[in-house]
Amino acid sequence: MSLLQVNNLEVEFPLLSGKVKALKDISFSLDKGERIGIVGESGAGKSVTAFAILNLISKPGRITNGSIWFDGANLADMDRDQIRNIRGNKISMIFQDPMMTLNPVLTISTQMVECLQAHRNLPEAEAKKIAVEKLRAVQIPAPETRLDQYPHELSGGMRQRVVIAIALISDPALIIADEPTTALDVTIQAEILQLLLELCVNFNVGLILITHDLGVVSQVTQRTLVMYAGSIIEQGPTRELISSPLHPYTQGLIGALPEQTTPGSRLNQIPGVMPSLQDIPEGCAFHPRCTLAVAKCQHQIPELKGKTSRLCACHLVDDADA
Repeated sequence: MSLLQVNNLEVEFPLLSGKVKALKDISFSLDKGERIGIVGESGAGKSVTAFAILNLISKPGRITNGSIWFDGANLADMDRDQIRNIRGNKISMIFQDPMMTLNPVLTISTQMVECLQAHRNLPEAEAKKIAVEKLRAVQIPAPETRLDQYPHELSGGMRQRVVIAIALISDPALIIADEPTTALDVTIQAEILQLLLELCVNFNVGLILITHDLGVVSQVTQRTLVMYAGSIIEQGPTRELISSPLHPYTQGLIGALPEQTTPGSRLNQIPGVMPSLQDIPEGCAFHPRCTLAVAKCQHQIPELKGKTSRLCACHLVDDADA
C-alpha cells in the first residue's frame, strides 16, 4: 500500500467575482521512502497541492473534492486536532525562506524542543539530546553550541539546515519541501539538495520536492509531476521525463534550462505567461502558448493518460499513439 495516495483532489477559492478552482482532479501516489518532484511555473498549483495535503488551505479556500490517504487515514476528513497530530510529526514541511520559518526571538534549542514536546511527552533534557543528534545529522558543526544561538547568528545555509533538522526531529514518514533552496546561492543549493537526498535514503523518508527548476528535481527525485494551471499535465520517472519529455510544456521547461542554450546566446523561453486561474482558456490550458497546437486543442480538454508509467495530457501525444 502507498504511503500517500491523492485521489481526484480539487481546491476552490471563492472571490467576489466568483469561485476559482486552484486544483483540478489531482491524483498521484507516493510509496514509503520514494522521492517525487512537482514542477511548474509560479501559479501552476504546486504549493497549493502541498498545503492541501496538510489541510493548510487558507480560508475561505477549501478542498471541494477528492481524498488524501496517508498511512491508512483520509487527511481531508480529519478535524483540527487529528491533523495537528500529523503535521510536524508524521508529515513535516520545509519552506522556502528559513527566516520566515524560524522565530527570530527564540533560540534554536527552544524551537526544536518545543516542536518535539508538542508531539512527544519528553523531559527537556532528553528533547535537547535528540535536537543535538538531528543537528549533527544535517552536518551542522558543534551542534551543542548552535542550540544556544538565535537564527540571525547563523548563515542562510546553516539556517536551512536547522529547518531540515526540525523537520526530521519527530522522525516523519514524509517531508514536503517547498522550494527549499530558492533563497540560497548556487553552491549552498547543491549542498542542501545532496543533504536532503542522503537523509531521505538513510532514514527511508518519503519526499515531495516542489520547485520550478527541472534541474533540481533531476538531482534528487525518482519520479516527477509537471503541473500547469492547476492540473497535472505529465508525470513519469524523472530520468525518462527529462530525457524524452512528451508534453510541449515540459519540453519548453527543459529547453529553458541554461545548459540547453549555446554559450553567449539568449536563454530559451516559453512564449506568453501562465494564465490567471480566473481566466483559464477553453480546451487545453496551454494551447495559447503552444507552438504545436491544433484546432482540437482550443476546444477539448486533453485527458491525462498513458500506457506505461508515463502519463501525459496532450492531444498531440494521443494522436501519435493512435
